[in-house]
Amino acid sequence: MDLQDQLRNLFPDHVPEEDNTQEKSRPKFWLQDEPILCKYEKRKGKPVTILEGYNGADKDLKDLTRELKTLLGVGGSYKDDKIIIQGDYRDRIMDFLKENGFKTKRVGG
Repeated sequence: MDLQDQLRNLFPDHVPEEDNTQEKSRPKFWLQDEPILCKYEKRKGKPVTILEGYNGADKDLKDLTRELKTLLGVGGSYKDDKIIIQGDYRDRIMDFLKENGFKTKRVGG
């Protein structure tokens, strides 16, 4: 006898409410109208992908950086409203951003 059965025995007249767990899901990040610029550079001979143009809150910028680093399994950082990801991952980053509702623009190459 599980907990639900015990509760039905104790309160036979009670009608359980339906779960509304499938509520409207809000986006993880603040979405903007302007596209995020995705560009490639070499710094000290090593490739980096730089994302510019995100004008959301600092917390959202930090969360977006964390999501990208986890997705790609690489290092990176954020500062001065730029996200810097180690390596050339422009295609994968742009696909991820499009899936999450962002507009992107590839700059250079």
